[in-house]
Amino acid sequence: MKTFNVNIVTPDGPVVDTNVELLSAKAQSGELGIMAGHVPLVAPLQIGAVRLVLGDKKSELVAVSGGFLEVRSDQVTILAQAAEKAENIDIARAKEAKMRAERFLQDKQDQVDLKRAELALRRATNRLNVYEGKL
Repeated sequence: MKTFNVNIVTPDGPVVDTNVELLSAKAQSGELGIMAGHVPLVAPLQIGAVRLVLGDKKSELVAVSGGFLEVRSDQVTILAQAAEKAENIDIARAKEAKMRAERFLQDKQDQVDLKRAELALRRATNRLNVYEGKL
């Protein structure tokens, strides 16, 4: 199967630079599946997992906290505020972030902080799911 290059970049630097057969991600408009030769596209991403199919039935998951995906003929670039490969996720930190967000949501203080807590909970849950291999 034909491959293409994928770069996942954050403000802290590159997270992924590899060749893949297939990439799947959750855009604001729905689930995207990208293969070599896909039409050019730019799409905003949701907080979610990016699956990279490397071939030989091997795949990797990367947790992304939103961002943008750009598709060119032989290249996909994801610009994200934060991204972590499953094996690099600090599970204790992710669990603590989830518990902290859940506690804050139970207190239900002002609306601005409530929205921030909801987003923090989604990011922490996403990181835990990617670590556990769940989509």
